Amino acid sequence: MPHSSDPVVSVVIPCHNYARYLPEAVSSVVAQTFRAWELVIVDDGSTDNTFEVAQDLAARHPDRCVRLLQQANAGVSAARNTGIEAAAGRYILPLDADDVIAPTMLEKTVAVLDGDPDIAIASTDVFTFTDDDLPPQAMPLPAYSRELLLQRLIMFYCSLYRREAWQTVGGYDETMRAGEDWDFWIGCVEHGFDAHHIHEPLFGARNKDTGLHLEAAENDLAIRARIVANHPDLFKPITRGWAHAVLTQDAEACLRDEYVPDDILTRAAEMDQFLGAVMALQRTTRVQYYHIRRLEKALAAQSGDAGRLPYNSRAGSAV
Repeated sequence: MPHSSDPVVSVVIPCHNYARYLPEAVSSVVAQTFRAWELVIVDDGSTDNTFEVAQDLAARHPDRCVRLLQQANAGVSAARNTGIEAAAGRYILPLDADDVIAPTMLEKTVAVLDGDPDIAIASTDVFTFTDDDLPPQAMPLPAYSRELLLQRLIMFYCSLYRREAWQTVGGYDETMRAGEDWDFWIGCVEHGFDAHHIHEPLFGARNKDTGLHLEAAENDLAIRARIVANHPDLFKPITRGWAHAVLTQDAEACLRDEYVPDDILTRAAEMDQFLGAVMALQRTTRVQYYHIRRLEKALAAQSGDAGRLPYNSRAGSAV
């Protein structure tokens, strides 16, 4: 896409000290079958060589619109908002610097939004991958449901949406360290925006031992309380009261099971069960994969030993 063309999609990549991952994320955007996009990379106060890596990536693709922004470290929500504010596309796709998208991600999600003006968000299933050579694992998600979204996060942050949804909601809550994507989607629900889910793994989430997703999992109830407080009209009075207590009183005490409203606790348990099943599947796959690799190496070693035996020994007679 020449720089003078108006992009349909703006892919916004915030990056804080993830220079080592950024080339893979950018490559996944460059490989898209849908070409009318721009890429906005926001260096969120990195102390590594993020900006230099981003400059080099832009120089490698002079025929593509790749723009670089820098700001003092303010967190992923603020970095996304900065990038979207500067973006020119009518559709927005947030992408973290350590994740990737499948080649047809933009093609298929743009088709959903272009085909139905009543749909504001197009989400997809996800595949998880690691830094080693394990095969990626597909993770299906349920069809979009407003009621289900209020119960648990059923859409990943990397979903395509109309720019006006971001404008109407007011962007991502920059005071939230984790769970800001869920809060944003619920804000979209609150303002009447609808979504459609594509049952195909088009977004790739890197599975690693660090990151905000772990913080979100560890602070699930506190995040739920913040979301309830941000969107009180969507929840029952007892739930609003609990959320207020969590945020203004002794949070540790209010987060004990006996004080959590049944609807919140049940939903949290469902999320724990869902995440537990996913992690168990990944652990099983990892164990099976490395077991197969050990067997392959053992067989290869046996074949090599057989190949080195004298001819008469292989024939079954003494040398």
